[in-house]
Amino acid sequence: MVLSSFSISGADPPKVYDAESVYAFAQNATFYIRVFRADGTLKDTGTGFVVKQDGTALTAAHVVHEGERIACVLHDGTVDESCRVVSQDETTDSAVLQLSPSGIGGPKETYEYLNLRAGGVKHGEKVFAIGYPMKETKIITEGIVNSPKAQINGRDRILVSAQIVNGMSGGPILDKTGDVVGIISGSLRTMNNIHLVVNTEDMNSILQVNATK
Repeated sequence: MVLSSFSISGADPPKVYDAESVYAFAQNATFYIRVFRADGTLKDTGTGFVVKQDGTALTAAHVVHEGERIACVLHDGTVDESCRVVSQDETTDSAVLQLSPSGIGGPKETYEYLNLRAGGVKHGEKVFAIGYPMKETKIITEGIVNSPKAQINGRDRILVSAQIVNGMSGGPILDKTGDVVGIISGSLRTMNNIHLVVNTEDMNSILQVNATK
């Protein structure tokens, strides 16, 4: 009996990308965030990423917390001064932003966006982090999932070894097919080069809260 080597599921296997391909895929949906106090001084900077074509985006809550005004600098240099926080949850460290439908470059009917992964991550899975350590410097780093579920201050967090630096908070953690598996949240002080990531369950929760408003 000869067995066929082809899958009988009828579904094509997902494309698997390297760091270069993941960056090319995700760069246009990732943007730089500047947060200002009421007196106009800069309070914080971070990263965000678009998850819907209407400009709905995600970032870490600690990046935008207590900010009076935020400006989102898109991949093409367009500055969206009307970018606003529509929902945030300090407990999960996640926030929903809404980008303006128009900007300096003219009307923007749709945005390039990233898909959220439906399932969870696994120990040892390869992941990529994208973010802005500086306004005009977007970087990508590569690592693995150290733990898909760790209890940190009463919350479930993903732990990853992809290098994270200041300014990357709020950026996406992507899997090898380019889907978002989490939001960059912070670092674990008790372990070198181990970083905290908000999981897809918490991301979906805050997006659902935003959808009901």
